[in-house]
Amino acid sequence: MRIILCTGKGGVGKTSVAAATALRASELGYKTIVLSTDAAHSLSDSFDISLDGEPRLITPNLWGQETNMPQALKTYWDTIQGWMAALLAWRGVDEITADEMAIFPGMEELANLLYITNYSDTKEYDVVIVDCAPTGETLRLLSFPEILRWWIEKMFPVGQAAAHMLSPLVQLVSNIPMPGDEVFDSIKHLSIELNRIRELITDPEKASIRLVVNPEKMVIKEAQRTFTYLNLYGYHTDLIICNRLIPDEIKDPYFAYWKRNQSEYYSVIEQCFAPVPILALPLLEREVVGAPMLRAMGSSLYGDNDPTKFFFRGQVQSIDHEGSNYTLNLPLPLATKGDIGVMKSNDELIIQVGYFKRNIILPSILRDLDIVGAKLEDDKLKIRFVKGQVK
Repeated sequence: MRIILCTGKGGVGKTSVAAATALRASELGYKTIVLSTDAAHSLSDSFDISLDGEPRLITPNLWGQETNMPQALKTYWDTIQGWMAALLAWRGVDEITADEMAIFPGMEELANLLYITNYSDTKEYDVVIVDCAPTGETLRLLSFPEILRWWIEKMFPVGQAAAHMLSPLVQLVSNIPMPGDEVFDSIKHLSIELNRIRELITDPEKASIRLVVNPEKMVIKEAQRTFTYLNLYGYHTDLIICNRLIPDEIKDPYFAYWKRNQSEYYSVIEQCFAPVPILALPLLEREVVGAPMLRAMGSSLYGDNDPTKFFFRGQVQSIDHEGSNYTLNLPLPLATKGDIGVMKSNDELIIQVGYFKRNIILPSILRDLDIVGAKLEDDKLKIRFVKGQVK
């Protein structure tokens, strides 16, 4: 099963791109479903039809789904939430507040991603395309399996057998709610599902992420940061889609400044994300709503290409860590040591190779660390970051 996740800054057109990609795939004969993990579901608006929590046939071979968050939460979190709410209520939190606090931020979106494991099990679809939330929420979502796994290990360090032994003793001195078998069973099930979804969407043979950008400074900056984070968590980006480029045939002087600006920023996009390929998508003459306009967008974007193919394989960046120290690895084939310069400025890493330079927006975990060395090894530039100033 092929999995494609589309994300980007809010307003760049990621929902339209996801819908157009899904329509194009279905018309090539792939049994395709497009689903949304965004709380502000826009797929219905994009296809100009009503979608809900169950897959609905849109056109031959294409289904759409705007996932039902309460239903997903009930399936994966209900039992754990009940115990956590009881624990919070025991600590004096009122019942309604305790019930709300027992749902972690991001749990709703994560529960929606778990639909992918179901579709993988049933082999019902050839292609699953996910219209993700804007990049900030998507990054939280993609990192959440690891965060929740850490939380479960810390929250339940004693394990099920120990809880059975301790429960009678605890009840003698306190009325604290102890987790029962059903809570541990739910945790075990959720942990298995978390591992499965992580394995699925980091599998380089099945899944990739497509970043949708506009040729604008703020959008590019956020996309760069997202790109580095995706590499940090082991996700593979196979395509950058630059949307809403003003076509060359537009000669009106009013657009001259915008065209010049877009041309400059398109060059920046090429530098920032190389060697990941970029597909340019012109600003269409009408709003992209309904199957005909989505079909036009898909045709303009992919041409004769199969939208489900991997446009790029591998990771452009990788980050290794040992304790609080990190190493950022960047492929630089054919470069020599004398040609390379590395400089850090606030949240940007500036790498110069000969007459060319590349700016990388650093994730927060690297932003406050010091660079203590850089070396070229096996056609890779390895930059070491450590915590605290090195004397």
